[in-house]
Amino acid sequence: MARPYGSIRTAAARPVSPDASVVERYRALPFPEEWTGALLTLCNAGRDKPLETVPTFRMDQVVQALAPDILVRSRPNRARGDGRDFWLYVPRGVPDPLPRAALEGLLGAWLRDLRPEPEFRTLLSETRSGLLEHLPRWQEDVAVELLRQEQPTGGGTAAPDPRQFQLSTDWLARRIVALEPYDYGGGRLLFRAMPRGPMDRGAELVSQALEFEGPKGSEWYSVVINITLHTVPFDPLPRFHVHTHIRRYASRVNAKTGRLFLPFGRKTTVLLRPRVPWLPGAPASDRFAVARLAWSQGGHDWVGGGPAGMLRGMSLRESFPDAEAILTDPAGWLKDGMRAAVLYSTAMGSHEVGAGLMTDQRSKISEWALQALPEQLRPVPALVRTRLSGSTPANPRRESSKEPVKAEEERLRAEARRAGAAYALRNMSQPLRAGEVPTLETRLLWQTSEMRDTAIAALVTHLGLKGDGGTPTAQEAFDGTVVLEWQSPELTVRLRCLRLARALGHDLALPEGRWHSREAVTIAIRNRRREVAAFLAEDGARTPAGLSSVPTVALVEIDRAKDFSSADHDAKFAVRLGCADAGVLTQFMAVPKKAKGYNSEKNKEFRAAKAWDDGLRQLGVRVHPEHSLGDRLPEGLRYAAVWMVRKNRRSRTRWAGYVPVAVLVTPDPSGTGLARVDGWDDEARAWVPYPVMLLRLTKRAEVPNGTVPVPREGEVPVARLSWWADMTEQRQATEEWLHRVRRTLRGTPTVLLAHGQNMRSHWTWLQDGNVVVDKFRDGHAPARRLDPDLRLVRVRTARNRETAQWWAVNPDGANGLAAHLWTDPTADTDTARVFWSTTPKARTFKLSVAADKLAPRVNTKGKVTVDTDKAAWNPGLVELAVLGCHPDDGDVPEALALAVHQLRQAPDLPDALSLPLPLHLAGLAQEYVLPTRNDEYEDSTGSDADAAADADPDAAAAPGVETAPEPEQLALNIPLQPGPAGEAAEV
Repeated sequence: MARPYGSIRTAAARPVSPDASVVERYRALPFPEEWTGALLTLCNAGRDKPLETVPTFRMDQVVQALAPDILVRSRPNRARGDGRDFWLYVPRGVPDPLPRAALEGLLGAWLRDLRPEPEFRTLLSETRSGLLEHLPRWQEDVAVELLRQEQPTGGGTAAPDPRQFQLSTDWLARRIVALEPYDYGGGRLLFRAMPRGPMDRGAELVSQALEFEGPKGSEWYSVVINITLHTVPFDPLPRFHVHTHIRRYASRVNAKTGRLFLPFGRKTTVLLRPRVPWLPGAPASDRFAVARLAWSQGGHDWVGGGPAGMLRGMSLRESFPDAEAILTDPAGWLKDGMRAAVLYSTAMGSHEVGAGLMTDQRSKISEWALQALPEQLRPVPALVRTRLSGSTPANPRRESSKEPVKAEEERLRAEARRAGAAYALRNMSQPLRAGEVPTLETRLLWQTSEMRDTAIAALVTHLGLKGDGGTPTAQEAFDGTVVLEWQSPELTVRLRCLRLARALGHDLALPEGRWHSREAVTIAIRNRRREVAAFLAEDGARTPAGLSSVPTVALVEIDRAKDFSSADHDAKFAVRLGCADAGVLTQFMAVPKKAKGYNSEKNKEFRAAKAWDDGLRQLGVRVHPEHSLGDRLPEGLRYAAVWMVRKNRRSRTRWAGYVPVAVLVTPDPSGTGLARVDGWDDEARAWVPYPVMLLRLTKRAEVPNGTVPVPREGEVPVARLSWWADMTEQRQATEEWLHRVRRTLRGTPTVLLAHGQNMRSHWTWLQDGNVVVDKFRDGHAPARRLDPDLRLVRVRTARNRETAQWWAVNPDGANGLAAHLWTDPTADTDTARVFWSTTPKARTFKLSVAADKLAPRVNTKGKVTVDTDKAAWNPGLVELAVLGCHPDDGDVPEALALAVHQLRQAPDLPDALSLPLPLHLAGLAQEYVLPTRNDEYEDSTGSDADAAADADPDAAAAPGVETAPEPEQLALNIPLQPGPAGEAAEV
């Protein structure tokens, strides 16, 4: 039985009072505004579309790489009303990192990079001469307040100075570096800082590389500490978060090529430590430098020849490392004082070191780091359990280890699934005659008989069906369409098994070559989409004519993304769109294969069962967690959720840049866990069944990265707006959309759920700097009182490290994990609006909370064990902020938060969700708008992609990542990579 922990601690600190003050002295360099005219003249020479501002981004990158002690700030934009700020900062005690000779060299390289064309050499020389006459000078003693703020927002939330998000965290990181090295029993960790730029909010510390000898040889890894500054709604004090994780390095060369394998088409980050400063006259630095490797003509090389491509013409004291030398001997560079360390990503293959730190070790490293707090800061108090009883829903998932009981519980779950399917189908179809049961129409588009038989058996088990459904002969099953049918008291299940013919699941038809134009990929997707729709039409599928038509669902057996010839050839999204055109929802399952480091045959039963569960979810079949709060919540309470689907990366057009989605979950009054799931159709201005909304979303679908739609005949391309103008337009359209949705919610008690990191950039009312308790703003109207039937709850997860890492306090042993709703004991219990939700560890992760990734340990059986090669994982802390309710009418914010906490515990899922169920369903709708594959992640902080395995589960998990959707199982508490920005990033 799990230990009943009474409190949890977070790796966070806050000022002792609003008046706490720390003033640090800096050497600061302003961007010389007198340069602007000459630089714009140089940049705009010969251009049809002149630039409005001087592009300094590439210069910033070089400064970070060659002078890592410098903190690079964003240049103030006076047009946006930005206040005065400096461009570069260096703590006063650090020697001048950019002497005049070095600055002149950087300036010349920057100008050559801005205009490398031969015809502009004369203008470039004249510009350089003019700028050198106005070379900026460091201001030697600039005082910066690092803690105190002018005043909180109108809602009482802390409002740090924009500089504090970067300078204050760097100041705290320097204090941590000054501590005695961390002693982990088998050695000591010595941390060094990473360079930080205008897009890198917070500070990052990296330990020396540690060697681990695994079965396949030695591998290297480091411990990483991130320090970020955040705010909490209605709290006048900001918070520093300390996050820890493992970073792994690539060191295994390919036996055939003798070189490190780098994934094609990706940039790979490398940490560098030069033996002497690169810039002439610059002092030595203890900080790492950062550069990137990528594919170049004939092989891999530094991006652009070096940081930002500006090193080609610079005179350096030591040559920049040769890319080929690092790739052929990565281990040698690691051993040589970590002169070069190539960050590992999972696309490079397996790694002997398991990712992540477990709870107890994480807590020890965090507590060591928090020793660096000055007297003006103190750790955030431990959170305590909610005063309300019942952390789990009224209909919790039950597990038993005893076989008879376990079998009975599985039978009841299958019965509940059938009942849920019948309920969803009745809500989508015309009224049935007396005694008639609804029919669940499904399809199986298979490629291998092995997976076909496995999927059929999985459906029978998942729904608890009796009989074989009329299994045909082997020849009949291979040649044509086979229809299987089962009868149950709740519904009829009909399965049409079709072999996915005509190579519909194979590579898209693209021209030969490694690179393909956007138009070519768009045409290939469009053609395959039409072929799939025609294939299903021949089988009797047809596009739903109206709301009375019931969509069907198909399981499609198809290769993994890695098994296609390239990312452009991946056919999944085209198949999904084609099926949707025929009125068929889709869920994919991989073709069973054996490959090096991969065997999908051994878990095919699990994958098939999960695919059916995900497919039925798209029909709105989910067992709803019934709250256990009785009359503490309004009778007939329902839940709405809003979600913003965004494209993967900026394209040349504004097509499908954002798609808002809304879902409404209405629990059945019977209290049996049944619920109606609807989605908002903005064209119809009405709520429609959830699967109907999914199919209609395909009209706004986006093709894969690097492609744009082919303009229709006679269509005039839309000119791209500036980012700010485009975002202003998107925000206005989103809030008008939200206004239309909100008006339909009147008349019935409703909790409106929104995910902070996902939605706040478009619905700005959710931002900490804007929100005011119990008010609401959408559309053009100013903030006003909430509608009488509406409550607003914002959910914020560990993405961007915006909620702190945590551990359950165990005074007698290893710190562990606890599942509950938690409150701040220092807050007024009657007025508190912010609560924190934790859930159990996912069942697939068995590693002990006491696991040690740095040194051997003695386990509970008295045996010495090594955990370095095992993957670690911890559930994330989810912040639930009740931004609006009606206390005068009896609303209890704590009860609303507890109800939302219970919504994370769906009874028919094996593990807790990273988000409440309505938000989970809203986020998964993006599968019908964005491609299902997203293997790309480039972190501007230089963090390696493998930190994903240690990120808190919601750090970019499930439905929810703006970059692209993941399979539904990742929406459970399964970790992905956090992003670099914090709350202030979208203000």
